[in-house]
Amino acid sequence: MSAPFDTKVHVSHHDLMVRITVSGELDHEDAEDVEAAWQVADRAGLPTTTVDLSRVTFADSMLLNALLAARHRHLGDGRRLVLLGPLPPSVHRLLEISGTLEHFTVRDACDAGDGDDVSSS
Repeated sequence: MSAPFDTKVHVSHHDLMVRITVSGELDHEDAEDVEAAWQVADRAGLPTTTVDLSRVTFADSMLLNALLAARHRHLGDGRRLVLLGPLPPSVHRLLEISGTLEHFTVRDACDAGDGDDVSSS
């Protein structure tokens, strides 16, 4: 089952995970679409949520705040949040400069396949 919100944000369900795929430039104008995707993931309550950031060309504090809030919710619920890359330079820099990169699990999207190896790690 899939739920497209916008050309920039897409949500799909796999066996034990929800995958949020984002692409293009993300800023405050995309906050509602990103929040809607998180709501789908949170309602599903599956053990793992992956966020494919490999096609993001620009991200600002909106994405950073959304990722940090999602991380907090996932930790509180005992679920895993995994960022899929390779992280584009702008996203890597955003996480690195903010000192938050080390707080996320980052995996290569092409290694994640359908999510089985991501959810079992």
